[in-house]
Amino acid sequence: MLTLSIEEIYRRCSRAVFARLVVEFKDFDLAEDALQEAFAAAVKQWPADGVPNVPEAWLYRTARFCAIDAIRKKSRLQPLPEEDRPGTIETESEFTVEEVSDELLRLIFTCCHPAISPDAQIALTLREVCDLTTEEIASAFLTQPSTVAQRIVRAKQKIREAKIPFDAPSKEELPHRLPPVLKTVYLVFNEGYNASSGAVALRTDLSKEAIRLGRLLVTALPSPHTKGLLALMLFHESRSVARTGSSGEIVRLEDQDRSRWDQEMITDADGLVRESLAEGLPNTYSLQAAIAGVHAAAIAAEETDWNEILGLYELLYRLEPTPVVALNRIVAASKVHGALHALEALNALLNESDLQNYHLAHVAKGEFCLQLRRLSEAKEAFQNALQHTDQAPEIRLIQTRLDGL
Repeated sequence: MLTLSIEEIYRRCSRAVFARLVVEFKDFDLAEDALQEAFAAAVKQWPADGVPNVPEAWLYRTARFCAIDAIRKKSRLQPLPEEDRPGTIETESEFTVEEVSDELLRLIFTCCHPAISPDAQIALTLREVCDLTTEEIASAFLTQPSTVAQRIVRAKQKIREAKIPFDAPSKEELPHRLPPVLKTVYLVFNEGYNASSGAVALRTDLSKEAIRLGRLLVTALPSPHTKGLLALMLFHESRSVARTGSSGEIVRLEDQDRSRWDQEMITDADGLVRESLAEGLPNTYSLQAAIAGVHAAAIAAEETDWNEILGLYELLYRLEPTPVVALNRIVAASKVHGALHALEALNALLNESDLQNYHLAHVAKGEFCLQLRRLSEAKEAFQNALQHTDQAPEIRLIQTRLDGL
């Protein structure tokens, strides 16, 4: 029971403690080592002494001591440059502060500094700030874990060499620093809403953390982009309780019990997306939120306005002509123009893009073939999909479609 309690505390506050350590000591690896030593000490000490009233403060003080001890040992071998020495910081300081001064948000802006390449910004933030594994990040990027690892190493090296400050940007800098931060928060949410691998489909700790960061961003910089992103996440999160069954199996959108959708969250999201669209030109987040809003407005799957969704995807593709957006547009088109039209478009997309390793592209092909009664092609598509996902509930869902053949 105690082990579970420590695991829960780790999920709840480890990244905030880590962020404060990185900001103070300006060293990702030192902060991570110190944090792990603190949790190792907790595992030994808390069974006898009990869990502290403010465990994050205990962990921070312990980790800070470990970090300083490591620096002292290192300094005996070589003196530390003055700028690399830790500053003074009160040991009982709070772990949640307002707006962009929030520790995690500050660290995200540091990781997303313009001196770092965009791909490396996102990879570093997802790994070091949000505690995703390189495999999970690779799945989000549709790339190889080794590539992600190299990006992270280069990003850390750039921060050291360029002496990038671990500070929140000024109000004037915020709009220019915002795009990679928004993308990072969105990728964190996606990993929580639809885990790339593992035994469960949902990782609510990640999706809730992304929404928390999204709310902080809207408070700090209430722009059409931040409002659009928060609206998009809220629309999707409103369905989370209906997305899995009692045994953890995935429930497809058309089969979900819509009475279980969180109407308060939908109302909040609807207000945000309306504000976003009214305050400026449509952006990728507000358009995706608008699409989610059309789904939320349909009281039954058969009442979904697919013509409106297809039109929104056409606009989205003009702003973000990626293979995944193209795939989603094809799925919407299948509802309007039929499976044959969609299958032809999907085959062309698979031939000209890097979606061959994306299991949802093969799932879509299997569904189109199934609707057209091309059973052998459907079987092949679903089997291909199985080869490209490591998430157990996804595997079970695809296997169910195969068994139905």
